[in-house]
Amino acid sequence: MSPWLTVVGIGEDGFAGLGKNARRALLGATRVIGSQRQLDLLPACIRAERQTWPSPFSLAPVLALRNTPTCVLASGDPMLFGVGASLARRVARDEMQVLPAPSSFSLAAARMGWALQDVVTLSVVARPVVALNAHLHSGVRLLVLSNDGSSPSIIARLLSAQGFGPSRMTVLEHLGGQAERRIDTRACDWSDPPVAALNLVAIDCLADASARPLSRIGGLPDSAFEHDGQLTKRDVRAVTLARLAPLPGQLLWDVGAGSGSIGIEWMRTWPSCRTLAIEADEGRQQLIERNRDTLGVPGLQLIRGKAPQALDGLEPPDAIFIGGGVTREGVLDTCWQRLKPGGRLVANAVTLQSEMLLMSWRERHGGELTRIHIAQAQPLGEFDTWRQALPITLLDMTKPLDA
Repeated sequence: MSPWLTVVGIGEDGFAGLGKNARRALLGATRVIGSQRQLDLLPACIRAERQTWPSPFSLAPVLALRNTPTCVLASGDPMLFGVGASLARRVARDEMQVLPAPSSFSLAAARMGWALQDVVTLSVVARPVVALNAHLHSGVRLLVLSNDGSSPSIIARLLSAQGFGPSRMTVLEHLGGQAERRIDTRACDWSDPPVAALNLVAIDCLADASARPLSRIGGLPDSAFEHDGQLTKRDVRAVTLARLAPLPGQLLWDVGAGSGSIGIEWMRTWPSCRTLAIEADEGRQQLIERNRDTLGVPGLQLIRGKAPQALDGLEPPDAIFIGGGVTREGVLDTCWQRLKPGGRLVANAVTLQSEMLLMSWRERHGGELTRIHIAQAQPLGEFDTWRQALPITLLDMTKPLDA
């Protein structure tokens, strides 16, 4: 059966820039769905009924046309931050074909003379701009799809606030069309000129003396987080993350999240990693929200409540970290039950009571116990001595695949 749905990537050059297959699909369609701007690019010879997307956005109008020759218009490459990827999750592969045009990223890389494979590509279309914070390092090049004409100004302010004011910014408007234009400046020199709604920002990152370069390797400095003392300290955090072993696309439950440091660093390791941070204290909930934005992982989801009750109905995780509330009745049992087979559970204890609980749990369920002692050199009069931090007992377990 021929696909009833064709997703056509269309550029600023409109119908004239489309290939033969895309033109044929549009000429044979009964319905064409897209934004008003995209529909206006089509000539009068396209006789199909034209329909704009509903607000709020929904795929329902397309899905309701199953088995009716339908075209959906998308900007550039529909599978790159586009509607094609959303439709592919709802429509069978043999019912849909995608005909891409050059993406805005490809056109921007060509204009800048940058090798696309060496560039970080991001989108702030209906996404928080603070996600850029995770990618700011001197020498890194970013291509950022803007949400609208205000995005370049917002990005320039963010770069300057993070110590990247010297970064070169190029705003590219209407790429591939007759109205194409570029604005070149430094982030700190951005003068807020009028910018077209359809634009992309190219950033050649350069830090000033105030910037704090932060690695993606687990164990950020404690000073990278706002906290009230309820924080898994740097060295213990690095060991804990190594035991949790984040992998692409995996979900972590950070139970008793405190300031959110474990869940935030979990998400920084891979862009596709996710975290549900469970925290009952209102003040710490606010710390988590500020820390996740500052460190560039606004997608971290905060669950406001106390475990184990707050765990009801949550998506089963690939890994669980219990940093607070391990002695609360039902927390360990519920976490172990909800953990996916093959998943990892790590729990840290600092009190005798919590340590005894982990020891008892290990006797019944197995796992590995590790005692972590950290000492730091600190002044003692005219000399230095070792100051011992409270020892941490760490339980590390992997759930059997047949459990």
